[in-house]
Amino acid sequence: MTREELATAIAVLERTPATLRTLLEGLDERWVRCSEGPETWSAFDVVGHLIHGEHTDWMPRLRRILEHGDSKAFEPFDRFAQLRESRGRSLGELLDELERLRAENLEALRGLDLQEEDFARPGRHPELGPVTLGQLLATWVVHDLGHIAQVARVMAKRYGDRVGPWVEFLPVLGDRR
Repeated sequence: MTREELATAIAVLERTPATLRTLLEGLDERWVRCSEGPETWSAFDVVGHLIHGEHTDWMPRLRRILEHGDSKAFEPFDRFAQLRESRGRSLGELLDELERLRAENLEALRGLDLQEEDFARPGRHPELGPVTLGQLLATWVVHDLGHIAQVARVMAKRYGDRVGPWVEFLPVLGDRR
């Protein structure tokens, strides 16, 4: 990652909350709570997961790299925390929180005024081992895009058994389960 790439990465990251809001807000619960089966996530779960990441993953890990380098591993990330933390909340509340947290985190990221050499700074993931700040930032972007694709895939599968012979032209229905 470079400073120029960071600007384009931020442009993608700042669109995620609005993309999810546009896709999900106001939909019937059957759309936002459907999943691909047991132990899979709904769109609602994905939004909660992204919120948890805003609190505990991206910026805390970036700060850990800037403060400690690779001498102190990242805190482990609970990939299922949203199943507890989102309980009893509405999708609208989650979308509002994601939007607020993402704006705060991107403002903080911009405020760091990262330089070219910062992207090579080493960090240490508790499972993956050595990583760099640039890899962490690139992963944040790809993580967002992967979850946007996941939401679309899960929603598409709601009608998967209704498309008849068109199934052969709809690869989204063959992804995952």
